[in-house]
Amino acid sequence: EKNKMLTRIYGVGFATKKELDEYLLMVEEAKKRDHKILGPELDLFTFSDLVGSGLPLWTPKGTILRNTLDDFVWSLREKRGYLKVEIPHITKKDLYITSGHWDKFKDELFRITTREGHEFAMKPMNCPHHTQIYARKQWSELPQRYANTTTCYRDEQSGELSGLARVRACAQDDAHVFCRMAQAKEEFLKIWDIVHEFYAAFGFELRARLSLHDPAHPEKYLGSPEKWATAEGILREIVTEKTKNWFEGLGEAAFYGPKLDFMAKDALGREWQVATIQLDVNMPDRFDLYCKNEKGENERIVMIHAAIMGSIERFLSILIEHTAGAFPFWLAPVQVIILPINDQLSDYVNKVKNELKQAGLRVEVDERGESIGKKIREAEMQKIPYLLVI
Repeated sequence: EKNKMLTRIYGVGFATKKELDEYLLMVEEAKKRDHKILGPELDLFTFSDLVGSGLPLWTPKGTILRNTLDDFVWSLREKRGYLKVEIPHITKKDLYITSGHWDKFKDELFRITTREGHEFAMKPMNCPHHTQIYARKQWSELPQRYANTTTCYRDEQSGELSGLARVRACAQDDAHVFCRMAQAKEEFLKIWDIVHEFYAAFGFELRARLSLHDPAHPEKYLGSPEKWATAEGILREIVTEKTKNWFEGLGEAAFYGPKLDFMAKDALGREWQVATIQLDVNMPDRFDLYCKNEKGENERIVMIHAAIMGSIERFLSILIEHTAGAFPFWLAPVQVIILPINDQLSDYVNKVKNELKQAGLRVEVDERGESIGKKIREAEMQKIPYLLVI
């Protein structure tokens, strides 16, 4: 990045005039839906030069969005036996040396040196911390399912940052399942159901990518070829049983194991990678994680990584553009706004507002002395689902 930059020129070509026209329409529509513009206009998030680029600040409305989405994911997980855990945001470098992340990601870490000279890092992912929660005691009853929505930090370069889509601080709705190899398929299927129930709520079409390691570059991956073959075989069996709409992604695996990535098509027909389920047969080895089996013997376990939204910031960048900021009623930060035509109606306005709040709705009142026409226009621009004119 210290070299003199070339000028990069992109070109697109089309076989027919119709395809060109459709593309130009999509480009114009994408501009109207740009989350970098809509987010601040709808008062969902902001950036500050004093805080730093790539570090979004969430307003009250944006925080309602995040919390409502996270509560939805948690409701799906809780029904399937997950337990919430919490972890610190920093760690000694030793944790990432053991996990293998230090060698792989050391240039992308925010590093901290303490007054006593100890080296710490801001966590770029949560799985190594979760291994230590599992390792606190000896287990005979598995699976153990841990869920944790928490912020991770990566030292992205300034030129790589883009609105909410690429940030330096991203919250992940992360979960890790510690189970026996014989239980892995059943646990994958539970997560598969969570993914499809969640994305169906927004009208996303999903297809699955079976993300495999590239045998031509063994240096990029942890573990033996035999372990990779076993893990990839399980995932191939799952995806072929569950759907016909899948494809292979050679070289798209995580460095510790293969994964199923879900690709969502938005309202403009663009495809995004969203949820992911990963089968990890390497980290349990590196941290010496095991359970006691029926014979009283130590049995090596496997670890499943599962993120439904993945980065909440990135998911919201996709969702804002998919919906053009007009969120489903259950998700809208303000569900109802009351627009009185004058200031002599306050008693009745408050009565209606309180009844709606008691019913569990998110309500605002526009008490300004503006014309009713202006109030309606501004409420529509804020994409509030219900406008009550009194």
